[in-house]
Amino acid sequence: MGWSTHHPTGLIYYAPQHAYRGYTLTANSRGSTDSYLIDMEGRVCHRWHLDEGLGYGYLLDNGHLLARTNRANTGGADQPSRGARTAVGAIVELDWDSNLVWAYRNPMVHHDFQRLPNGNTLVLEFQEMPAELAAQVKGGIQPEDASEPMLGDVVHEVTPQGETVNSWRSWEHLNVEEDVICFLENRYEWTHQNSLNVTKDGDLLVSFRQTSTVGIVDRVSGEFTWKWGPGEISHQHNPTYLDNGHVLIFDNGPHHVGASFSRVIEVDPNNNEIAWEYLGDPPISFYSYHISGAERLPNGNTLICEGAPGRAFEVTPNKEIVWEYIHPFHSAGNTGLGGDAATVGNSMFRVHRYGPDHPALQGRDLDPSRHANLNRIYAGG
Repeated sequence: MGWSTHHPTGLIYYAPQHAYRGYTLTANSRGSTDSYLIDMEGRVCHRWHLDEGLGYGYLLDNGHLLARTNRANTGGADQPSRGARTAVGAIVELDWDSNLVWAYRNPMVHHDFQRLPNGNTLVLEFQEMPAELAAQVKGGIQPEDASEPMLGDVVHEVTPQGETVNSWRSWEHLNVEEDVICFLENRYEWTHQNSLNVTKDGDLLVSFRQTSTVGIVDRVSGEFTWKWGPGEISHQHNPTYLDNGHVLIFDNGPHHVGASFSRVIEVDPNNNEIAWEYLGDPPISFYSYHISGAERLPNGNTLICEGAPGRAFEVTPNKEIVWEYIHPFHSAGNTGLGGDAATVGNSMFRVHRYGPDHPALQGRDLDPSRHANLNRIYAGG
């Protein structure tokens, strides 16, 4: 999305009769120490703070925030490699008052995580791949330092005590002939998994940015029961499993033939047909090179996070925009292109909307007047 440096921020538009009323959880994608819960008018109603940073999170039913921190600054030989530029320091759980109640620390944790019904947590980590296999992977740009190992993605299931009880190594279930790195991306990583969700059956729903692939992985066998994307989508993010069995995807759209633009699509894994699609008008007016996401709301609308420019908006099934918001909070160290160029920005990895009846919000004080100073500064730009 292109705009003047004088564009307004905060709430841009709201049609109460058509929008799903609730509270939207936001945070800067990197470099910030705060996460915000805003109402439909764009006013801050609650804030979580952590000195380690809060790059992205979502609410648990008990009102706690499950989130990832900013990048670990270990320094020296322990600093993550170039391939792990999106790694963070930890996955943390904060109570409503920002007290730390749980943490899983590993400098190779990245992107996404899921709390399971049994209380365990799925976490996503980088690991060095076997060199022999890495040499067979096709595509990509050879790094200047060819000796640097190629990284792969691993999903660990960890207990509340931090014990790993199950691991899925992506490279053990991929095909070097089919899973080819985009020729405009580097070879530091094979897949760059940027999303970790689960289906109604508890299977993994994954997204690989490097190979423009989404898939469903059987939790018992570890094998793919559905794998789709190359030639159809480009460097996508945030596939989510819908109640009708379809998969909602934010298709970022860089590196395909022609003009770059983003879209949100709903795909039927049974036949790979697109059942619903949202495009900008004109298409190039809606675009985020990286990050971003979309979620289907209880009223059938779709909440979209156009992550790079910090824009969130809600559309009806007929693709009418009924709520629009520009994230007003900027942070030094917010990264422009996957962590390569340090900037000051308002980008958001994802956003989530919670209705007033959501269990996490019951009995909570959501009076925006408690954050009057913040709202006075940022409301309306």
